[in-house]
Amino acid sequence: MKITLYTDGAAKGNPGPGGYGAVLISGKHYKELSEGFIKTTNNRMELLAVIVGLESLKKEGMQVQVFSDSKYVVDSVEKKWVFGWEKKAFKGKKNIDLWKRFLVVFRKHNVGFTWVKGHAGNLYNEKCDELAVMAAESGDLKPDLGFEKPSSEDKLF
Repeated sequence: MKITLYTDGAAKGNPGPGGYGAVLISGKHYKELSEGFIKTTNNRMELLAVIVGLESLKKEGMQVQVFSDSKYVVDSVEKKWVFGWEKKAFKGKKNIDLWKRFLVVFRKHNVGFTWVKGHAGNLYNEKCDELAVMAAESGDLKPDLGFEKPSSEDKLF
């Protein structure tokens, strides 16, 4: 069964309050996911949207096509940069906590990525943007602990 995952992230200020939105579609199934954070970055939210979407799948080995307007996320995977970063223990890279979490769930499925132009009328990309912005502006924001309290491995010295 093929699953389509649309994702988007938003941050009001970079860093600032942020959120992600994701839409999963498969046959007659449709699910929306979103969450907001007190202080984070746009790139973190773009990546987290993909992670949460993939983590929400109930079975392993699924065929998933991710549509994202984030060159950061799409290029990192499609151009295989993240695998090189992993081999070098992510030395000097940002968002290590999320990239490690991504790789765990990415390897459980057969995932492809397609970049889509943001704010260009793509129905589900627009929906994800709306979800991300609403989450970022909601009164129910959580701390993004990976951003606010980076792990010791994020620090070079």
